[in-house]
Amino acid sequence: MQVSLSDTGGLSRRLEVAVPATEVTREVQQRLKKLSRTARLKGFRPGKAPLAVITKQFGDQVRAEVLSDLMRSSFAQAVTQEKLRPAAGPRIEPIALGPESDLKYAAHFEVLPEISISPPESLAMERPAAEVTEADIDAMIENMRLQRPVYTVVERAARAPDRVRLDYQARIGSKPIEGGDLTDVHVVLGSGQALPELEEGLKGVSAGEQRTLAVTFPATHPNRKLAGQSAELHLSIKAVEEQSLPAVDEEFFRTYGVEQGGLAEMRAEVRKSMEQELAEVIRSRMRVQALDALYRSNPIDVPQALIEEQVQQLQIETARRLGIRDASQLPRPEAFLEPARRRVALGLLVTHIVQSQGMKVDRERVLARLNALAEGYPNPDEARRAYLQNPEALRQIESAALEDQVVEWMIGRAHVTERPMSFAELTGFGRSAAPADEHAHHSLHDGVQAAGEGQQQYEAGST
Repeated sequence: MQVSLSDTGGLSRRLEVAVPATEVTREVQQRLKKLSRTARLKGFRPGKAPLAVITKQFGDQVRAEVLSDLMRSSFAQAVTQEKLRPAAGPRIEPIALGPESDLKYAAHFEVLPEISISPPESLAMERPAAEVTEADIDAMIENMRLQRPVYTVVERAARAPDRVRLDYQARIGSKPIEGGDLTDVHVVLGSGQALPELEEGLKGVSAGEQRTLAVTFPATHPNRKLAGQSAELHLSIKAVEEQSLPAVDEEFFRTYGVEQGGLAEMRAEVRKSMEQELAEVIRSRMRVQALDALYRSNPIDVPQALIEEQVQQLQIETARRLGIRDASQLPRPEAFLEPARRRVALGLLVTHIVQSQGMKVDRERVLARLNALAEGYPNPDEARRAYLQNPEALRQIESAALEDQVVEWMIGRAHVTERPMSFAELTGFGRSAAPADEHAHHSLHDGVQAAGEGQQQYEAGST
């Protein structure tokens, strides 16, 4: 086998390979002989057809299979011989495939870049330093009260933050719409959860009143017949309900899973939840810093083939996350190029550190990640078994665990200073009521959820 290698710019390579015609012929003849022992042809007993007949019947097909197999095996042998590391499969350019000539072809492909990591000791990072105070717990409990409001019917005009209970019929051009009539709809004034025109039109309404409003439904409305449509809503107001907050009492505690111990136990559980969240936010921030620093301080060439693969993957993930089925609604591929490049580069850099430092996956980390993922399902034991029986899912968990080990390796060697912060500054608590309560509610009932990695190998920090 003859091999000729040329550099075609950047990471691109052209590998020309020639396989002697004698080797091709020999392999074709061996396969035809093997086939003749089992072939069933009309007029011949099984395995008794003459080789000449077998060759005439199957020769072209067998030769095509041999050429394909020899290209694959000779390419693998050639890249080993030349000590190359292809980034993806090659594009094959046939040169000579004739029956009397050597098999010749050119393989065009990209190689993985040579990587040298800057010493992590030269990196500077900032670790947030915060603690959960009694005032933070007070604020969290108050926020939890806000998420469990009590509504009482009142005989007056509606004002924020009252809740209005109503029926409505949607009409487009005076025609009713299938699925456009709803009963017992609840709208909290000032919450921003309903159509703006609807919230505005409910101000000052009273029970028993009828109103007609002009609205435009959003393009993302779940009822496709209403999505993006301008319509009239015919409202029948059934009740106006005044909002008040629940008392911090035994019933309130039970709402959040605290059956005994009263306020002291409730505060202890809230503190535990907040401290777990705080620790996770700090870990996440340090992880982002470490991977940002790794990416910035180690610029490398990235194979275009791998970037294109990741662009497609990011498009799929975005469509799934946003519930988009029509690909035309996604941003243009160019919008994903930089995140894709970053994801690929980080993957290569992390892999280099793992290999150069001889890191092995920490089984305890894998088990911890697996358990955290399983706890997010209604039946954790069943989910755990499903993960264990899925080799690809396990590989993704192991990759994420290895990435965590690389992050800790970097942080342990970098110059890290502490930056004092409050719980609210660090977690964003208080920016909106719902997320804060959601943290408290899920922590008390479901435990700490694993940080969202997407379970994509080396995805960290790509968005």
